[in-house]
Formats: sequence, structure tokens, C-alpha cells
Amino acid sequence: MKKLMAATAAGLLALAASAVQAQDWPTRPIRIMVGSAPGGGTDAMARAVADRLGPLLKQPVVVENRPGVSNTLAADATAKSTDGHTLVMGVVTAHAIAPHLLKLNYDSNRDLVPVAFVGAVPNVLVIGNSVAADSVQALVKLARQEPGKLNYATSGSGSTQHIAAEMFKDAAGVDITHVPYKGSGPALVDLIGGQVQLSFDTMPSVIGQIRNNKIRALAVTTAKRNPQLPNVPTLAEAGVPGVEMSAWYGIYMPATTSRAVQAKLHDAVNQVLAMPETKTRLDAIGAEITPMTQAQFAQFHAAEYKRFGEVIKKNQIKLD
Repeated sequence: MKKLMAATAAGLLALAASAVQAQDWPTRPIRIMVGSAPGGGTDAMARAVADRLGPLLKQPVVVENRPGVSNTLAADATAKSTDGHTLVMGVVTAHAIAPHLLKLNYDSNRDLVPVAFVGAVPNVLVIGNSVAADSVQALVKLARQEPGKLNYATSGSGSTQHIAAEMFKDAAGVDITHVPYKGSGPALVDLIGGQVQLSFDTMPSVIGQIRNNKIRALAVTTAKRNPQLPNVPTLAEAGVPGVEMSAWYGIYMPATTSRAVQAKLHDAVNQVLAMPETKTRLDAIGAEITPMTQAQFAQFHAAEYKRFGEVIKKNQIKLD
């Protein structure tokens, strides 16, 4: 009985200490790590949250880009952080896809904890203006006439762009060549310049270039059309069913972070997402805000981790 009472007392003291820590947190500037270069979808989502989160938490919130290795460099740095003020704008690539393709120095399910889900955006099949195709079927015909000659750009091996394109290759029966970049920004520069011909990039990365007629959208890779591109069909509508892909984003923290601090950040991020100005900003890039409890986000993470493991195995996807 004495041991039980001592353990209970110790537990209560730990909870009290955690609560006090959460009241004081943050005590210094916060870093949101981003695993891709500036200009990409992950970067856009992180900055939309960071700009409003800082005033709410009364500390500067800085976005730090650390691109490369399928968005995992930023996740790895966050997992190893011990300052209590480093977060990562998690993306499906690093947290549900890369673990099935890469040998990582961190465990996505053990070393990082999902804290606040932000939302999701569709991937869009886009082509350069020099490509002689005005529809998905015309692109498929061109790819079949010139096997291996059309290059598709991605933000890196193991990205949603990569997985979507490999699924498209299988579903459409075409041979297109993968050209990975360190982020969507540089990939789009070459797509516009004609060095590569197509991409399955995320809506935030491409919507501006589509509106400025720098590139053309042929289809979205979701089950329904996106309000930002109402005249662009889904891939299924365009005659290539079975390819559905969207990129989701959420804030993760090191698993060593106290529950109380996690809860404080979760509540703050959800306050930011509820702000009309945040919604307007994310709507403009085709993002769908989907508030979740922290427990729901954890369940979602687990389900996506399992789903992409099955997709990668079924389509025999490997890194280049």
C-alpha cells in the first residue's frame, strides 16, 4: 500500500510539473522545420500556421527549411531535438511513405508524436506548355508513342508526386522517367523551362503557376474535383481510375515532449486554423482544413502508415 501511495504521489507530482511547464511554454522562439525547399506545399502550409501562431503564443515562430531525402531531414532533426521548441510540419511523405522505402535514423511511430492535424491538398497532374497534349488521354497517347522519353518531376524520391506518378504509370500502362528534385520549387522551375514535361505536384505548389498560365493542369488525383480548379477533371473522370493521392500536413513534436505542452500546442494550432484569415489563405491554395483531436490524428497517422505500406508493396515502388 505504501509503495502504491508513493507511486501515485510521484505520478501526481509529475503531472503537476508538466502542467507548470506547459504554462511557461514557450520560453524562447519556436522553430517549425520543413522538409522541402521554399515555394513548395509543405512550406506554404507551415508559413500559413507560423504567421498566426507566433502572436498567439507570444514568441517568434520561425520556419526553417531543411530539404532532401523525402522530407525526412526535417523530421530527423526534430526527432533528435531536445530544446522543447522544435516542431516539424509533418507531411505524408516523411511520416507514412518514406519509412517503407528508406532506412531512417528515426522511427516515425516512436520518436515523433502527432500533435495537430492541419489539412490536406490534392495532387495535380500538370504539364509544361511545350507538351503537345490537351488532355490526360492525349498525354497517355504521347507517352505510349515515346516510351521513356517523357520526364516527370517530383520533390524527391518517395514523395507523394513520386508515388502518384508510379501509380499512374501502372494504371495507364505508360513508361515515363522519374527526375527527383530537392523540393517542389526547383522542380517547377524546370517544368516551366521545359527540362521536364510533367509532374503530379501538390495544389499549393502549382496553383499560382496554373493561374499565370505557366503550366497546364490536366487532372486532380482526388475522388472529387477541387473548388480552386472546377474545370479540371479527376483522373478517374479523365479515363484513368484507381489513382488517388493527396498530401496531408500536421504538426509533430519529439515524443519526449510532455503531454501538457502537446495539448497547449494542439489547442493553439486549432485556434489558428479557425481564424478566417487562415482559412482564406489556405482555401486559396486548394487546402482543405480538417480539424482533429490529437487522438484522431494519431489514429489517422497509423492508418496512413499502413495504407502506404500496402500501396508501395502492391506497385513494387522503389527509390531511384
